[in-house]
Amino acid sequence: MQVLGIDPGLRNMGWGIVAVDGPRLRHVANGVITPEGTDLGARLVTLYRGLCAVIAAHGPDQAAVEQTFVNKDAVGTLKLGQARGIALLAPAEAGLSVGEYAPNAVKKAVVGVGHAAKDQIAHMVRFQLPGVVLAGPDAADALAIAICHAHHLQGRSLRIKASA
Repeated sequence: MQVLGIDPGLRNMGWGIVAVDGPRLRHVANGVITPEGTDLGARLVTLYRGLCAVIAAHGPDQAAVEQTFVNKDAVGTLKLGQARGIALLAPAEAGLSVGEYAPNAVKKAVVGVGHAAKDQIAHMVRFQLPGVVLAGPDAADALAIAICHAHHLQGRSLRIKASA
């Protein structure tokens, strides 16, 4: 199974794909979609088309998106929410189920603590996916989201087997 992790953002939308084989994870691909210009509509179109191209190229089986946290800038939060809408729409349109995870849950799943710094996340992603070359911090975050979802799926699979 392949899991697509998406770190939504208007400036940079990170994406990363991991292959899940039982308890083992393997890096498949990662990158960042970076729209240009200031027109919000055009930026959203670029993000959508870029994410659709990633899905078409790699054919993931599941997707996971980081939830938006509300900060002091309401306008910024609203704009980020629009990018998150694209991050939910593209995989849903492709027929993928989409998991959603709070930033602290992702950090706890990958680093072990819920308030880890970006460099700690990147370090642990490199540790869990040996040989990975990260396309940037947003791609590292996206891979962390994919890893978090993979762990969630593995836990669910173990619970199902235990109850059978």
